[in-house]
Amino acid sequence: MSVIESNGKLQVGHKVPDFSAQALMADGSFKEVKLSDYHGKWVVLFFYPLDFTFVCPTEIKGFDKHYSEFKKLGAEVLAASTDSVYSHKAWVASELGKVQFPIIGDTGHQVARNFNVLIEGKGIALRGTFIVDPNGVLKSAVVNDLPVGRSVDETLRTLQALQTGKLTGCEWKPGEKTLN
Repeated sequence: MSVIESNGKLQVGHKVPDFSAQALMADGSFKEVKLSDYHGKWVVLFFYPLDFTFVCPTEIKGFDKHYSEFKKLGAEVLAASTDSVYSHKAWVASELGKVQFPIIGDTGHQVARNFNVLIEGKGIALRGTFIVDPNGVLKSAVVNDLPVGRSVDETLRTLQALQTGKLTGCEWKPGEKTLN
């Protein structure tokens, strides 16, 4: 399988190209992170449009509130927007409070472009949520328009369903029987 299809778009079931970007870390420092740093772990990468907005802080706080659940499932959480890491740091300090996972500053827009969530011309990302398996294969991609926040509970449910390795029916929940 190719990494990126001939149309230039990443697809579920295909390997995600490695990326490298500066991120604000949980301890307030800046660090270059790569997707390959998380090889062997599940990764939940979510994009949001902008710091200092209305819907975005609800999402950051929602993922942060459920962070320990993702960790128990062997998953790392990464957030990303096209704002700088300096903007992220100011936003965390002034509004969000401590965030337990890295927030990528994709000022060059390459990461958002690779995941096909960049709104060209505006330079901001749609609300994309991506689940990558421990081998670097994209297993889930959900993208919402700018005004619509995502469901962290649904992201957790999807991760758990993927981790079963089995067929899970509509509205399947952890602990329920799978279809095979």
